[in-house]
Amino acid sequence: MSTVKLTVNGKAVSADVEDRTLLVHLLRDHLNLTGTHVGCDTSQCGACVVHIDGRAVKSCTVLAGQAAGSSVTTIEGIAKGDELHPMQAAFRDNHGLQCGYCTPGMIMSAIDIVHRHSGQLDEETVRQELEGNICRCTGYHNIVKAVLDAAGRMKVAQAAE
Repeated sequence: MSTVKLTVNGKAVSADVEDRTLLVHLLRDHLNLTGTHVGCDTSQCGACVVHIDGRAVKSCTVLAGQAAGSSVTTIEGIAKGDELHPMQAAFRDNHGLQCGYCTPGMIMSAIDIVHRHSGQLDEETVRQELEGNICRCTGYHNIVKAVLDAAGRMKVAQAAE
């Protein structure tokens, strides 16, 4: 057993976990942050994507101990109170979800995509960048629309800050 200390959604946390515990299980089982999903157990689907120190990472590929000292943001940590993150709002407004299982990972990946491309995105880039996230319901059309819409919203929100 090891004690892992990190910051999750802006709050300092500490948990005693087995050394083999994956970050996704620390989040879900120890911290009760169940928005991060386990979809495949093979790092294929992207349902478990979180941000570690501002970068999108599949949390099923990271041991909890490897995240010690890091800042982790989950889907539960991106809204500001009752105000949705621009990416969440864009997914809602563009019908970028159906069953919702992939949505948290899709949103977390999409935020990272927008940041890495400074909001300068086109449909082809979004589709290529989302290859590591699987959705079995939507066919991706509305997801891509949502990401492109959110890129504009995030630019506006950033300019207002």
